[in-house]
Amino acid sequence: MSLELLPLFLTALALGLLGGGHCIGMCGGLMGALTMSIPPQQRTGWPLWRILLSYNLGRISSYATAGSVVGSLGWLVQDLGLGIILRTIAGLLMIAMGLYLANWWSGLTRIERVGRGLWRHIEPYARRLLPVTSAPRALALGALWGWLPCGLVYSTLVWASSHGNSALSASLMLTFGLGTLPTLLATGLAAQRMLLILRKRSVRVTAALLVILFGVWTLPGPHKAWLMGHTGHGETATMESASPMHQH
Repeated sequence: MSLELLPLFLTALALGLLGGGHCIGMCGGLMGALTMSIPPQQRTGWPLWRILLSYNLGRISSYATAGSVVGSLGWLVQDLGLGIILRTIAGLLMIAMGLYLANWWSGLTRIERVGRGLWRHIEPYARRLLPVTSAPRALALGALWGWLPCGLVYSTLVWASSHGNSALSASLMLTFGLGTLPTLLATGLAAQRMLLILRKRSVRVTAALLVILFGVWTLPGPHKAWLMGHTGHGETATMESASPMHQH
């Protein structure tokens, strides 16, 4: 991995980690329901962890698939010379995500309506996989679960695709998914303790401010030179060299 791309992957990982509070609120109940659908004899030890890991492997693979598809569209937008518009939308969505995490503005939830139509078609197939009796079944269910409407995922997806490369977008979404893993793998008492930490006002505001900073950094403009500590031309050159689209 090129050093120029390292900040992008660290950002993707941080978004997954910082969005942990949203993940628990959005998917924590679902994760609990899925766990309860596992036969009682498989709810302990390695059988339980194998199924939980399979759920999440399927979910994260869906994020990577979506990243690849939307990243291809991002490349097309870049190729049409509209990359600045895509980066602007990505930055604004990131800022909206930060405002949502801090409970300052909930407009981001409206974006989730975009995916509800698709989810209505997917949900019946997901229900057919219940109860979960094996790791392959959990993997398939997780792959469908990954398409659940989620403003956090959508915002990160647009940001990942704004770099104009399908493989890079898929890799960033994979990294984002790995960032969400600790929260969604936590069960029982550990999950309750994590939830208490993530719901603390200071933690939520700190996470929100960091995500907003990511959004401001994503927005095109001369302010990026100040944020990155480089000259405007140098920073632009770095970002362009980081995007494989400019290597064609």
